[in-house]
Amino acid sequence: MVAFRRSSAVWLGLVLLVGLARARDYRVNLAAVDVDRAGQLITFTWPAEQPEPAALRGEDGLVLALQAAATGRWAFVLPFQKAGEVRSFSVVTKVGKAPVVPVVVAQADAQRVRLSVGGRPVFDYPIDRTVLPRAGIKPEYHRAGYIHPVYSPSGKMVTDDYPSNHVHHHGIWSPWTKTSFQGRSPDFWNMGTKTGTEDLVALERTWGGAVHGGLEAKLQMVDLSGASPVVALHELWRVVAYDVVAVAAIGPVAVFDLEITQRCATNDPLVLPTYHYGGFGFRGAAAWNGPGDAARYLTSEGVTDRLAGNNTRGRWCYLGGLLDGKMAGTAILGHPENFRAPQPMRLHPDMPYMSYVPQQLGEFAIRPGVPYVARFRFVVADGVPDRAMIDAFWNGYARVPAVSVVAMP
Repeated sequence: MVAFRRSSAVWLGLVLLVGLARARDYRVNLAAVDVDRAGQLITFTWPAEQPEPAALRGEDGLVLALQAAATGRWAFVLPFQKAGEVRSFSVVTKVGKAPVVPVVVAQADAQRVRLSVGGRPVFDYPIDRTVLPRAGIKPEYHRAGYIHPVYSPSGKMVTDDYPSNHVHHHGIWSPWTKTSFQGRSPDFWNMGTKTGTEDLVALERTWGGAVHGGLEAKLQMVDLSGASPVVALHELWRVVAYDVVAVAAIGPVAVFDLEITQRCATNDPLVLPTYHYGGFGFRGAAAWNGPGDAARYLTSEGVTDRLAGNNTRGRWCYLGGLLDGKMAGTAILGHPENFRAPQPMRLHPDMPYMSYVPQQLGEFAIRPGVPYVARFRFVVADGVPDRAMIDAFWNGYARVPAVSVVAMP
């Protein structure tokens, strides 16, 4: 992973046109950490009586944008913090009222939402199920409400959609496979069986900003195996992309989070018997299809053999390969609060595909009144995967930073 341009420089130039002033009396401090952390999303409370903050300036000259997180709270992304390092930032406040053009943009049209950072596309979220990559795809396979394409920083497409050998695979998607519901057995994953499907209900909102932007969408899993369709689960997807500025320690990355919340739509549970895949899927680029090393895997435990890594547990899994003769890929990080974390993984023997599969460890159920929440972070990069750096990104995602706002004497 090598350094790339600082996309927030665009944002900073715009802010400087508005005018900045250094807040004299406050600093934002981060305590030392025990391991390297990358891509930390940090929030803090800002005194209401102070001028509105716009940026942080580090002692090393690094300038980081701020974005309102809630009333009185502000957010920023710290690209990298080395183990044992204390970070301290002075607060830069905005002078004037001119608007600032967001760096992270969510642009929606009739077909999709596109998330971009500094003008560079990060991913699309299809919202029109009639837009297909080729003719001849049967209606039962048509769908929307997933993530594809996902782009590397250099613009390489690292996911696939409607692949010919598994038409029901769609970039990043989340249906359950083997289930029991109201005495029936709908399969929401294998849409060709016509016993279940996962549908986009509505795009709820999009937003952009100096630090992050994203979307929220409602989906549902529909049981088609009975006399009439029955909605089994309501889903809420929250997808957030971040501007992670360039520093020497990390290279070109695109970073985004996915949080999926599923709730029972009836008074009946959705039972998930023991099974080897389903619930979350990532389908890699078409160029990586086939057995052998066309698809390159690396797990948090250091396993690179997909057969050896299959059915093992991992905090994260990298899936990548050659595109136009150069490596690119995605590290898929599982949050430690996910059910049965670190979750078991399905690493397919001859397709560029992986799934986090808590039901490998035994049957469980999603029950009325108890939402099922799954959280993942995606770190997309060009070049050969760096295990230590992916570990740092997982540490930055999984661990809560200790931050303080200090009034200086």
